[in-house]
Amino acid sequence: MANIKSQIKRNRQNEKARQRNMAARSEVKTATKRAEETGTDEDTRAAQKTIGKSAAKGRVHKNQAARRTSRLMKRAAKSS
Repeated sequence: MANIKSQIKRNRQNEKARQRNMAARSEVKTATKRAEETGTDEDTRAAQKTIGKSAAKGRVHKNQAARRTSRLMKRAAKSS
């Protein structure tokens, strides 16, 4: 456990950020899964939007977001 006041605060901040990042990544996975299961254009667009927002906020790396979007669109085109 940290004794220094600034490090205690830093640990609190890091934990909050970790929780936010985990929630965002989970949301991306859920949206992608829903889009794959239903196969509707609406769900695919929603998943694409979720992935893009996560990348814009830095929750997911931009290359990972591009890769996920690409795979999602490939699957959507294949199922159509």
